[in-house]
Amino acid sequence: MDAALPDTWPAALYAPLLAPASAPDGCFVFAHIAQSLDGRIATARGSSRWISGQPDIVHTHRLRALADAVIVGAGTVRHDDPQLTVRHCEGRSPVRVVIDSERRLGADYRVFREAPETLLACARDRAADAPGLATLLPLPRDGAGGVAIPTLLAALHARGLSRLFVEGGGHTIGRFLRAGCVDRLHVVVAPLLLGSGVPVLTLPEIADIADALRLPVQHHALGEDMLFDLAIDRRKPR
Repeated sequence: MDAALPDTWPAALYAPLLAPASAPDGCFVFAHIAQSLDGRIATARGSSRWISGQPDIVHTHRLRALADAVIVGAGTVRHDDPQLTVRHCEGRSPVRVVIDSERRLGADYRVFREAPETLLACARDRAADAPGLATLLPLPRDGAGGVAIPTLLAALHARGLSRLFVEGGGHTIGRFLRAGCVDRLHVVVAPLLLGSGVPVLTLPEIADIADALRLPVQHHALGEDMLFDLAIDRRKPR
């Protein structure tokens, strides 16, 4: 990845994402999620487009352009049928990685029918024919039964994919956080209230505020939305 940013991109926001990997797995992992003021990423019926505004859509495409690979869970593919390509800014589209531990997705989604390359990560005991044009990536399970995230990072690094963007959804980003596999997290808060719906993240319960993971943060305005740029540095929630 060329470390030079386009002149029109704010260096304070994007330069930290080009930092050298410091983790033993050789990967630098950044994630992004958009939420309402009351901490929801979708309505109870699954509607999530668009919680954040157009500036955050452009921002998301820039994050894709900075990455070697963009990672999503099976639920994001099932609900949104995303392309996961770079279209709202200059730059190349990354390799797409779909985590489908139980290997349930069919071949009719766009990530399996169109370029660029897509890898489908599934549990070894569920490995079968790859859907459409995808390449199957069988991996061991973790203690919770899903694909082991550290093993996924090792497998991607072995393929030359080391700058990784976890785009969603909340369940998948939560799994990366619980595994201690996130270096930088962008949380975009949009000025709307949903009242109910899907919570932004599901993390281990804590008994006291003192046990919370308090993080260094920088703030950036994205139109009417506010972006919280959090330096996770592979720390795990308690």
